[in-house]
Amino acid sequence: MQQISNQRCFAGQQQVYQHASVSTRTAMRFSIYLPDQAREAHCPALFWLSGLTCTEENFTVKAGAQRMASQLGLIIIAPDTSPRGDIPDDPDAYDLGKGAGFYVDASEQPWQTHYQMHSYIAAELPALITQHFPVDSRRFGVFGHSMGGHGALIMHLRYPRLFKTVSAYAPIVAPSRVPWGQKVLSTYLGDNPAAWLEYDACELVGRQATSAHILIDQGDADEFLEQQLQPQRFIQACQSAGQSVQLRMQPGFDHSYYCIASFIDDHLQHHANALRIDA
Repeated sequence: MQQISNQRCFAGQQQVYQHASVSTRTAMRFSIYLPDQAREAHCPALFWLSGLTCTEENFTVKAGAQRMASQLGLIIIAPDTSPRGDIPDDPDAYDLGKGAGFYVDASEQPWQTHYQMHSYIAAELPALITQHFPVDSRRFGVFGHSMGGHGALIMHLRYPRLFKTVSAYAPIVAPSRVPWGQKVLSTYLGDNPAAWLEYDACELVGRQATSAHILIDQGDADEFLEQQLQPQRFIQACQSAGQSVQLRMQPGFDHSYYCIASFIDDHLQHHANALRIDA
C-alpha cells in the first residue's frame, strides 16, 4: 500500500491509502480514520459506502464523523465507489460506470473485468484492513448513503457475521424496481432479473432476517424519495420478515451531505451501542 496523506484530526489520524486491487484489477483508494485508542488496542471498525459520483473523499471531508469516532474509539474506512483509470465508462451518464460501481460484481462485458465492487467490499478490503491496521474484525459494521445505503444493506444482509451492524441514509432499497437500479443492474448483470435480486435489500431481508437493528434516516424533502428510494418498501419487507428496523423521516432534509452530517453522531452511537462499546 501507498500512503497518500496523513493528518491529525481530533484525537486521531485521518489517512488515505492507495493499493493494487485483485478484485478490480486497478488501483483503489480508501480513507481510514484511526482514533488514538488504536495505538493501544484493536478497535471496532465501520465501513462507509458512498453514493453515486463520490470518491473516498466525500465522506471524509463532509460528514464530520471524526470527532465522535475519536470519542467512541471507532475506526472508519471509506473506500472509493468504483474502479478508476483506463477502464470502461459511460462519460455521458453520472449513474453508470466510474463513480457508479453500485456494489455489485458485473457479469456483462465490457464491465466484467474491472467492476467487481461487491467482492472488493465483501472480501478484499476487510482482509486488507485486518492485515494492516489494528481493527477488531469480530466487530465490523457497515453504513452508507443512497447507492452506498443500498450497498450497506446488502452487505449486512448477505454477510451478517462479517458486518454485524448496519445503518443507512436515503438508501436505494429496491433497485430491481426503480429506474436507477434497473439501469445499472441490467447493464452490469444483463437481462436476468433473478441475478438482480441478489443485490436487492427487499428481496434479501425476505429470505433471512438478521439479529441486527437497522437504522435508516431519510429526508422528507429528498428529491429522489418517491421515484428512486421508496423506503417504505423495505420497511414492509422487514415487518413481514420480522427484521428489527427504524425509519426516521427527517423534516426538511434533502439528499445532500447536510443530512448526513446532521445525524452522523446518531449513526456512530447506533453502531457503538450494538457493538457494545462504552460511549
